[in-house]
Amino acid sequence: MNHPEIAKSEAHIIIELIEYIPNCILSRTIIKKSTGNVTAYSFDSGEGLMENISPFDTFAQIIDGEAEIIIDGSSHKLRTGEAIVIPAHRPNAIKAHERFKMLLTIIKSGYED
Repeated sequence: MNHPEIAKSEAHIIIELIEYIPNCILSRTIIKKSTGNVTAYSFDSGEGLMENISPFDTFAQIIDGEAEIIIDGSSHKLRTGEAIVIPAHRPNAIKAHERFKMLLTIIKSGYED
């Protein structure tokens, strides 16, 4: 379930931008630009994203709960307030052993070098 970008020049409580729905993964666009985007996600317990490879670096920040993020086969358990950079071109997956919310920031510029 994607929404348009959130309102600009207004304060937002990040954790309240997206709800938990049983047996679902929800996403909400915060900012979407050609150079990258920021998206809020909520994962119900038992949900996840299958292994994939992104051509861009991705910054994953947990804003509620605990997530397992697997990069190159190495498991990282992140709790509220913790974050990790998922490197471009590396296989990664996300698992919810309990429900959690996160912000994903994808940077699409800087790969020209």
